Amino acid sequence: MIGGTGTLSYELAAGWGRLPEGWEFSQVAGVAVDSQDRVYVFHRGAHPVIVFDRDGAVVASWGDGLFTDPHGIFIAPDDSLWLVDRGAHVVLKYTLDGQHLLTIGARGVPAARQSGLPFHLPAGVFQSPSGAIFIADGYGNSRVHVYAAEGTRVRSWGIEGDGPGQFHLPHAVWQGRDGRVYVADRENNRIQIFTATGEYLDQWTGFQRPAHLFMDGEGRIYVAELSHRVSVLAPDGALLARWGGEPSHAPGAFVAPHGIWADAHGDLYVAEVLEGKRLQKFVRRR
Repeated sequence: MIGGTGTLSYELAAGWGRLPEGWEFSQVAGVAVDSQDRVYVFHRGAHPVIVFDRDGAVVASWGDGLFTDPHGIFIAPDDSLWLVDRGAHVVLKYTLDGQHLLTIGARGVPAARQSGLPFHLPAGVFQSPSGAIFIADGYGNSRVHVYAAEGTRVRSWGIEGDGPGQFHLPHAVWQGRDGRVYVADRENNRIQIFTATGEYLDQWTGFQRPAHLFMDGEGRIYVAELSHRVSVLAPDGALLARWGGEPSHAPGAFVAPHGIWADAHGDLYVAEVLEGKRLQKFVRRR
């Protein structure tokens, strides 16, 4: 089965990522890949962090009892692992094997709703090679927060609304190599683009509730759209590939894509929430 249109196409890796007997995915909130092409899945069930090798075998799991509401995941260039525990209102840093390194936020203590202060049900996290940490504080706020590597807040931007620089559920954030910051403004159905200091630059529209962003080394942007679709964009926003759009549990189709990541080979991993409750791998055709 092939997904994609235009200059990129993918084939479903049928049966990839089988779980051990008695295990099952709950809502799969996110997926990320480390420098060794191991695949880390963050889901809302038993064994919340599950690690697969490139061939789809489970090689590790951890996190039982640690998280209230698994949401965002990011693996930084130094292979540190960032997790967003939405319901606990915290962003957490770990080693890949689950050693806790840092907590940003006060566990279980939300900021006032739409106060602009961190955090009220945060959604996504990104760390740049320079160490800057970007957090999309979306469900109870309309802000992007930026922290230094040690966890000190540097700046924040955004207010509730649908105008330039305003947000209606900023759900994911990514910074390109040129310093520009991309925010999945989910309920406004767009991606907004900013300078590193929060100055509004541009927006791309036409999405169906963009939930997560990933940018590869060539600047292509992969978008998981909660309304059952995946898109791949060129660095200038031109559409390279798109598939899905109608909810379906059929292999290769989607129900509520919520996380997306591409590995070093260009293969794509898509995590599904709500009734999706699965992870699918798509192999890039060349």
